[in-house]
Amino acid sequence: MNIIKPEKSMQTELLNNFLLKLKILAFLWAIVSWSVQAQNTSTKYKTERIKLNEGWRFMRYQANSDKLIYDVRPAIQEVNDSKVADSKPDEAVKVEAKEQVLKAWILPTANDFIKDPAKKHVPPAGNPTADFPFIKSNFSDDTWEKVDLPHDWAINQAFYEGDKPEVGGGMGRLPSQGVAWYRKKISINQADKSKIIYLDIDGAMSYSMVWLNGQLIGGWPYGYNSYRLDLTPYLKIGSDNQLAIRIDNPNHSARWYPGGGIYRNVWLTKVAPVHVAQWGTFITTPEVSESEATINLALQIINRANVNKKVAVKTEIYALDSHSKPIGKALANFPSEIISIKTGENYLQQTTLKLKNPKLWGVYPSQKPHLYLARTRLFSEGKLVNEYDTPFGIRKIEFHPTQGLIVNGKKIKIQGVNQHHDLGALGAAFNVRAAERQLEVLRELGCNAIRMSHNPPAPELLDLTDRMGFLVIDEIFDSWERKKTPHDFHLIFPDWHEPDTRSFIRRDRNHPSIFAWSFGNEVGEQYTDVEGAKIAKKLHDIVHEEDPTRPASASQNYAKADMPFSKEMDFMSLNYQGEGIRDAPAYQHLKGGIRTSPSYPAFQKAFPDKMIISSETASALSTRGSYIFPVASENSAPVSDGVGGNPVSKEVSAYELYTAQFGSSPDKVFATQDRHPYVAGEFVWTGWDYIGEPTPYYSARSSYSGIIDLAGFKKDRFYLYQARWRPNLRIAHILPHWNWPNRVGEITPVHVFTSGDEAELFLNGVSQGRKKKAEFEYRLRWDEVKYQAGELKVIAYKNGEFWTEEIVKTTEKASKIQASADRSIIKADGEDLAFITVKITDKNNLTVPDANHKLSFSIEGAGEIVATDNGNPADLMSFASHQRQAFNGLALVIVRAKKGQTGKIKLNIKADDLTTTSVDLISKIQ
Repeated sequence: MNIIKPEKSMQTELLNNFLLKLKILAFLWAIVSWSVQAQNTSTKYKTERIKLNEGWRFMRYQANSDKLIYDVRPAIQEVNDSKVADSKPDEAVKVEAKEQVLKAWILPTANDFIKDPAKKHVPPAGNPTADFPFIKSNFSDDTWEKVDLPHDWAINQAFYEGDKPEVGGGMGRLPSQGVAWYRKKISINQADKSKIIYLDIDGAMSYSMVWLNGQLIGGWPYGYNSYRLDLTPYLKIGSDNQLAIRIDNPNHSARWYPGGGIYRNVWLTKVAPVHVAQWGTFITTPEVSESEATINLALQIINRANVNKKVAVKTEIYALDSHSKPIGKALANFPSEIISIKTGENYLQQTTLKLKNPKLWGVYPSQKPHLYLARTRLFSEGKLVNEYDTPFGIRKIEFHPTQGLIVNGKKIKIQGVNQHHDLGALGAAFNVRAAERQLEVLRELGCNAIRMSHNPPAPELLDLTDRMGFLVIDEIFDSWERKKTPHDFHLIFPDWHEPDTRSFIRRDRNHPSIFAWSFGNEVGEQYTDVEGAKIAKKLHDIVHEEDPTRPASASQNYAKADMPFSKEMDFMSLNYQGEGIRDAPAYQHLKGGIRTSPSYPAFQKAFPDKMIISSETASALSTRGSYIFPVASENSAPVSDGVGGNPVSKEVSAYELYTAQFGSSPDKVFATQDRHPYVAGEFVWTGWDYIGEPTPYYSARSSYSGIIDLAGFKKDRFYLYQARWRPNLRIAHILPHWNWPNRVGEITPVHVFTSGDEAELFLNGVSQGRKKKAEFEYRLRWDEVKYQAGELKVIAYKNGEFWTEEIVKTTEKASKIQASADRSIIKADGEDLAFITVKITDKNNLTVPDANHKLSFSIEGAGEIVATDNGNPADLMSFASHQRQAFNGLALVIVRAKKGQTGKIKLNIKADDLTTTSVDLISKIQ
């Protein structure tokens, strides 16, 4: 049917169309005009983010502290920090406050991350600490220590020794406990009078509370979460402002070394009253192909002005180079929009675009980790008032119950490790170069995935995993309501589980490297049936409210496939259960703890539509370069005194067969996973050794579980994993070393780790036999070799053809020191580092594997020695010492360039009876 409109109506429609076109043209012209004006706009209107790390004053109480407590804690009755890691968590101990606490003034900091308005916190009136001297501007802190952030107050201190130390081996025997204060003056000039000014703290360990000009303004108890405080109402414009931050780090609050202090970056962020909210963007890519990607942007804008505002919003997409710098012109624009925001309100803009021929973020090395940047600009009254950058990646990830993880249409076997947050001899104080070095060594290993155990990492670590192409499981909690240690997170779970979880997701959800969330690790609620499952569901739902695009789970070492807890998980995240716990013959004598048969089949049957990941495997233990005889005939055995372990030297045999009581050797893990190919992969416990949890010798300082030792030196296990994870790399690795003057004629087993499938071993030219790997066999063993000095040689074959060879020789007497740096040029920014490997060698330049000489280090020029180490978990020499006993032929020196000082740096190294050496570095401003 044709409808003829009256002439007047047609004229009206034509007029309306004309007016609409004029409006559109005017809008577009406004955007262009404002963009041009923005190029010449005063910095008064632009966002500033200033790193606030330099020039703090620090004081830690040596004995009794002040009474400014966040909340009361239960008294410590008895603590056993050496209990087996899979021990059942306990119920919380209830306490009542008998004195005034400051919690009520701190809780409102969480309000932006509490969904129900009725549950938001209203701060009490008044300032309860007004008379305390440390918060006042006129207090003199001249006698306090000068420090720069990030700062870990414990890492350079002496280790506690003895049987009953104040801080035990579980937390690393370092004085991370106690109360400390940080003070710094900041100046705000008149140009910032109209701005909103925030303090952003990336991490402070722990129970941080912040004062500005004597007023308590907020804080955050959980030491791993990042948070923001609004300084604006308390600032004095045009004069100095006094910041004071109190840290309270309780003993018996962790199962590993937590560090102490403001150990991540602190920022002063200055923005216009209209600005993008903290972590106020969320970019998703629901449809991805090589030809086109749909990109959705959710953008939260805040109006803190005292009047309503009209704001033009413009977001452009740029490609990023390998250094995360924008390349060229914008590739695409989200639809621009003019919005009206009432004073004091937030506005959520949701928009979308399609990008042609996107470069996809993928997993190294088979894929490339391409990155993009969304740059959002807000214009008000013709001026650019806010600019906010969001790096992101475009990728398609699928969780398949039998195929495993599929990234951009390609199956990726997860070859992952768990990583704690400390950086070895640098402690918990975050350093980008140190973290990058850890990832570089893991990449060489063949690792492609990291599980953040068991807490949010520094933001910069996720920038590195994005750029380097690692997959990430980002994790938030090690405990919920039930405790593992007397003063752990269970004390604050009721008040803080929601804000901690929401802020954690919002901060990290734009990182393409994160493919899954974990909201718990081996929590005690596994044991509480339906009640524990309810808490799991609550946390699961919070995660999905913040990010519905990624699956979420909690790792299970106790909950079985038929338990309510398991049903609340989007994918099965299993710790040790897949291989079975304490189920092999060598483990039958063990008492206590969890005991279970291999459980992959049960979980696959119960949840046929869910992917299975082994979120912790192995927990194998070893000390680099140490070998203990006799050697276990089994392919997996628990370490004990005399069976893989030496209680006097606190060493664990490096034959890589020995494990924690609940663990399995790599060989056993590999076989179990190969028998169950539907398992998506594994996260080994752990990639690097870490401070604390020194199973089985809690009189030591650091763990034995790493594939790489605390100093960054490769254990023999490195090559066992590398042979599996990089099957095309031609490697053959012989163990043990061949310096055994006291074992002449005695059986000294020789094992070979190789990516070949067959090998022949020769001792001084005499064949010891040619062996081929059987099915589900991952090492070659010659267990009847009798020691004689000389040369071990292995020739490896693959598919019947020569693959590679390796030689190990008995060395001459140690005579020289050799040293090499990971980089010869470092930045003069006070942060960049050089890691120098020191080797003790013989006259033929062979590393002497049993050399333990005492080394002395000195430095000249524009650098300083930050720390030394040797990878020995039992070495209780301070990391700050400029002397270090070599351990099994090796030691490490970490050098930093002094800020602003350029030129030569010379590290000198000497030891008795050895020729001295030096290493030359250059410090440059880059």
